Parts: sequence; structure tokens; C-alpha cells
Amino acid sequence: MNLITSRDNPMVKDLRRLSQDSTAYRKLGRVWLEGDHLCRAALTRGVKPEHAVFAESLWATAPREWTQAAERNTVLPDALFAEISNLESPAKMGFILAAPSALDIQAKTPTVVLDRVQDAGNVGSILRSASAFGFKQVLAIKGSAALWSPKVLRAGMGAHFGLHLVEGLSADDLNALDMPWVATSSHQGPFLHTLLAEAKLPMPCAWLMGHEGQGVSAALADRAAVHVRIAQPGGEESLNVASAAAICLHASATCHLA
Repeated sequence: MNLITSRDNPMVKDLRRLSQDSTAYRKLGRVWLEGDHLCRAALTRGVKPEHAVFAESLWATAPREWTQAAERNTVLPDALFAEISNLESPAKMGFILAAPSALDIQAKTPTVVLDRVQDAGNVGSILRSASAFGFKQVLAIKGSAALWSPKVLRAGMGAHFGLHLVEGLSADDLNALDMPWVATSSHQGPFLHTLLAEAKLPMPCAWLMGHEGQGVSAALADRAAVHVRIAQPGGEESLNVASAAAICLHASATCHLA
């Protein structure tokens, strides 16, 4: 165990950046997971952390699954741990992981495409829905929220570790997908519930989820094999993209179960 008390220690400075800068993981090559839920989700999926970090008040009573998870353990005074944390209530422990390297697109894996979805909460929620409904690949077009940022990690609640994630893509990169594309729309295409009743939703497929204000770009929408609308009998103008994704992915996953 290594005890660090200086806020100017290089590792402490890196942790502060990883916790508070949404794209620091790209520069530093590491990802910071804070809290037992995210850490347990990583371990459950077979992810081995490089480093475990504990607040001093937790270290003496930390369970063995935490203290033996990584090759190195570092302990920080509680005040210093709170300083690096980006949470209102610091969780007192976390893991440092190697940042995922660039991955290839899987041509036939059921996929969700994030087309410039910018809100971290929305992105994390979509990742959870994708994992829950069997869409094991998420592809992010440039302009989307950073997939491994602290806010997306917290909103994803561990879904990251069950998904094949590729970010920083262009529209042309999606040519690698060998499946129909399905685009959500507020004004064209049949209603989702109609396609569900008629079992006409393709599977596998790639669902296109668009920017919060602009929707799916014309360049991608024009290449979609299917456009769908979600019935909104209550009369709202539109749905939050994360809500729309949950509805669409559930319908798609269950379309051919009956």
C-alpha cells in the first residue's frame, strides 16, 4: 500500500484531471472509475484495474475484493480524495483502468449509432438501454459526448463493460456495417407500434439516434432502410433521445420473440 498526502503528487494531479475533464482519458490513456457500483461492474465483466485508490477512512475496513483487485493500492487522506472527486458525496474508493484502445467496427453486431448526441446523461442512458436489449455495439459519430467521460460512466451504471464501443467516427466509417439502418423521425415513416405488430422491424439492425436538437443528420437519414415514428397521444412535440432510444430498442429486441 502506498500512502500519498501531497496534492501536488503527479498521480493525484492525473486523478484530478481524469475525474473532472471529460476527455482527459484520451490524453492520459487511463480511465477513472469512482464508487463501488462501477468498480464491481467492471470486475464482474472480467476487467482488471491497474490501480485501486482508497480514502484513508475506508482502507482499514475495505473488503478483500477491492484491496486485492489491482496490483497496486494507493491511500489518500479523506480530504484529498474529496478534492479529486467530482461527486457531491465522494465514494471513497475507485479504480484506474487502461483506456480502451481504438476498436474496429463489428459488421453484424446489433448496433446503436449516436449521431452527435451531446448530453452525457443521455449517452449513458442509451448505453444502458443498448446493453439491456441486446445491442452490444455502440458507435459514436464525432461530436457525440465522450463515451468514457466521468459523467457518461456514471450515467451508464456499468453498461460500458458489456458493450463494444467505438467513438470519433465519421459517417463514412459506418459503411462497415452489414445490416439495415433504422432512423428515428418525428415526421416520416410508419409508427413503431405498427411495425412491431407486423413483425417488420429488421434484426440485426443499426438504430440511428440523433442530436438532441437536430435529430439524425440528413446524410445518415438518407441512407436508412427504415424510418419510424413513435406515437405520442399526449401531444408533446418530441421525446428525449434517451427515452426514444429505450422505446425503440425494446421494441426491436422483442419484435421477433413471439
